[in-house]
Amino acid sequence: PPNYLSAPRNRPEGKVLETVGVFEAPKQHGKYETGQLFLHSVFGYRGIVLFPWQARLYDRDVASPATEKSENVAGHGSKEVKGKTHTYYQVLIDARDCPHISQRSQTEAVTFLANHDDSRALYAIPGLDYVSHEDILPYSSTDQVPIQHELFERFLMYDQTKVPPFVARDTLCAWQEKNHPWLELSDVHRETTENIRVTVIPFYMGMREAQNSHVYWWRYCIRLENLDSEVVQLRERHWRIFSLSGTLETVRGRGVVGREPVLSKEQPAFQYSSHVSLQASSGHMWGTFRFERPDGSHFDVRIPPFSLESNKDEKTPPSGLHW
Repeated sequence: PPNYLSAPRNRPEGKVLETVGVFEAPKQHGKYETGQLFLHSVFGYRGIVLFPWQARLYDRDVASPATEKSENVAGHGSKEVKGKTHTYYQVLIDARDCPHISQRSQTEAVTFLANHDDSRALYAIPGLDYVSHEDILPYSSTDQVPIQHELFERFLMYDQTKVPPFVARDTLCAWQEKNHPWLELSDVHRETTENIRVTVIPFYMGMREAQNSHVYWWRYCIRLENLDSEVVQLRERHWRIFSLSGTLETVRGRGVVGREPVLSKEQPAFQYSSHVSLQASSGHMWGTFRFERPDGSHFDVRIPPFSLESNKDEKTPPSGLHW
């Protein structure tokens, strides 16, 4: 029998469940197509796939024990990690679900450098996320507008002859093609310390000229996952940022993005994005997150080293939603 997918709907007298679709079998092989509806397996929001990316996943948890130890930029002996191809998706998040995931995630957005001369100006397109293949729980719906997002009808249209029945409009294809260098997800880095898994995805955002020098910008998305049943709370971050220009910067601070998230069995994951700029075309970042246990003891969780690389083929600044 079909497995019906339900989602909460707010009413004055409380929350009720309403049927929004029928679950489909997750794909063990191959990739999901543009227009695939899904439920996020960790954050629980409804979404729709815009297009897939092939990324290199550098997973330090599965590094071969036979590999020789080498010195990384952080000066620590570490296993050589080889990238493995993995599918991620650019997706739209249903706006109705954003209030319900705010404690577990920023309402994800893709940020761009603005087109004008203010080198610090950023603009964001809210409700865009990058989702790993295994986080997709696919479902189907008879609703012709199943996702509430300002870009849904601008990017997709209903075609009952297709499976899934939502196909890309020319505007989505043009937007992807024009902004490819700033949307592309190429490297994903992952490492687990004491059952806390840290996943980092860096994105190049572009270069701006400021005070007769070039400033290169990156966005990085970080997901923290508690793989254990013990409740822990993030208290501090400690970053080291190395620039090819030869500078090494240390950043310490409380929490992340003004929050000190609690990771529990009920809400095991937290995701956020931040930005970094360098006066060089490449660099590296690494560091630790300090967590606190219920008994007051602390432990440090490694942030896997990741490189900041600029796209050599950039020709025009990102255009965002200007068609």
